[in-house]
This record gives sequence, structure tokens and C-alpha cells, in this order.
Amino acid sequence: MANFVVSGTPHVRSKESIQSIMRDVIIALVPASVMGIYFFGVRALMIIVAAVASAVFFEWLYQKIMKKPVTINDLSAVVTGLLLAMNLPVATPIWVPIVGSAFAIIIAKQLFGGLGQNFINPALAGRAFLVASYPTEMTSWTSAGNFGADAVAVATPLAQLKGGVIPDASFTDVLVGNIGGCIGETCAVALIIGGIYLIAKHVISWKVPVIYIATVFVLTAAIGRNGLRVPTYELFTGGLMLGAFFMATDYASSPVTAKGQVIFALGCGLITTLIRIFGGYPEGVSYSILIMNLCVPLIERFTEPTIFGALPKVKEAKKA
Repeated sequence: MANFVVSGTPHVRSKESIQSIMRDVIIALVPASVMGIYFFGVRALMIIVAAVASAVFFEWLYQKIMKKPVTINDLSAVVTGLLLAMNLPVATPIWVPIVGSAFAIIIAKQLFGGLGQNFINPALAGRAFLVASYPTEMTSWTSAGNFGADAVAVATPLAQLKGGVIPDASFTDVLVGNIGGCIGETCAVALIIGGIYLIAKHVISWKVPVIYIATVFVLTAAIGRNGLRVPTYELFTGGLMLGAFFMATDYASSPVTAKGQVIFALGCGLITTLIRIFGGYPEGVSYSILIMNLCVPLIERFTEPTIFGALPKVKEAKKA
């Protein structure tokens, strides 16, 4: 008589783990990190190290204090710290990434139950907190390769577009990252390479980044800023590539259904464009993703698939 092993769900298992997925995200961020350090110097490396180390520390500290299992080995805190650092200007003081990591890990992640329970992207929440609390430190831009005693304050290409001026950066400079901006968002080529790696490894779906980027392209080409229709600058400068590939695709704060992902991406693209063109801030990626994170429960409510084998709901007969 054959023996049968009965186990709980799920019955289909994968070799992937949280740690392996986070490791792939870190690998995908390496090209952008290297280019950020190349253009902005050792100061960029210091900010990255400070953000990552403090994120890991605050996760460990919170879990120790609350007597919860320590999960820093899953590398999710490393990813949060790294993404936060990618969203910071190189001129920001070292204490800024530490404060941002504390908010991202403790407030946006752990207080809601930890990894998988956070309803907004922790790194973006940390960045939004820093922008609201320390606007001067978060909007001080320097030209690439020119930080230190000879640092020169510059306007980012998106800020120039906001002012009705065609950016003075060449398209080559825009692609490789030789422009002012946050540490990890300037090199579009590096971010695209990292995004393709994640798609090829099946860590993320192509739907969200492709539809998000395409929506911004179409809307900015149609509307423009102050009469300027230069969608290439809208795509390859600012945080669009970083946000589309690495933050809008966060598992915990984005839809799981295919229809939901399409709606989510369209919403991100629409809000990004509206903020960039009609808002007072030249960039809108962070806030667009955070706003759409809040809409995910509603999106999934209306896009959830029918359960296999479930009977259709029968409406109650109207009373005579």
C-alpha cells in the first residue's frame, strides 16, 4: 500500500527566497551605485554606507527591543538603505541618511508589521519625510565630478525644464549620468541595465516599469512643460527610471494581479506627469508611487480574479 504525504499549502514551491530576491535587487543596483560614486566621488560612497548601515542597525535594534526575531539576514533592510541613498543628493549631510533610514525602517516598515506588511515603500517614505523636514538639505544639487571645496551648485535638468529652459546637458551626459541630481538616479543606462536584469531574473514583471515609463512619455510629449515638449529629458533625467524599476515594483506595496499592475502603472505615470507639469515641484516620481501605494487595496479589490470553482454570487430577490 502506497504511503501519501499530506502537507499544508502551498504545494507548488520555489527555490527563490526573500534573501535571494533582495540579493538580486542589490546586484541590479550595483551599476547605478558605481556610476554615482564615479561621478560624485567618495562622498557618495559615504552616504550609501551610512544609509545602509543605519537601516540594518535600526531594524536590528527595533526587533531586539520588541523581542521579535531578528531578520536582518534577509537583506531587505540593506535594500531599503541602498534605495534611500540612491534618492539623496551628494551634498546632503551624513546625518540625513541616518535619520531617513530610522524613519523608513521603524515608522514605515516595522510599526506596520515588518516586511510584507508595509503598505508604502519604506525608502520612498523615508525620502518624503526628509524632503518635508529638511528641504534645504534635500534640494542642494552639485554638478557631477565637482563636489568638495570647488563644488558648484547647479539646477537639475528637470528644474531647468520647470523654468521653461531647455536643459544644457547633452543627451550623452543624460544617459551616462554626468548631470546634477540624486546619487543613484542620474545614470539612466545603469538603471536600465539593472531593470533588465531584474526582469530577466523574473524578480519583477515588465508591466509596471514599461507602462509607467510609456505613460510619462506619451503625456509629456502631448502636454509639455511651458510649451517645451522634450520627453527624452523627462524619461532619462530625474527619478523615473529608478522609481519605475526599483520602487514601483515593490512586492508589498504594489498590486499582484496583472490588471492591477496596469492600473497602478498608469496611475503612477499620470500623477508623475501632473506633478511635474502643474505642481510646484519639478519632480513627481516619489509622491506618485506613494499615492498609488495607498490605492493598492482598492485596486486589488476590483481586479481580484474569480476563485477557481467558486459559484457566482446570486443577488437576493427583490421583495415584492
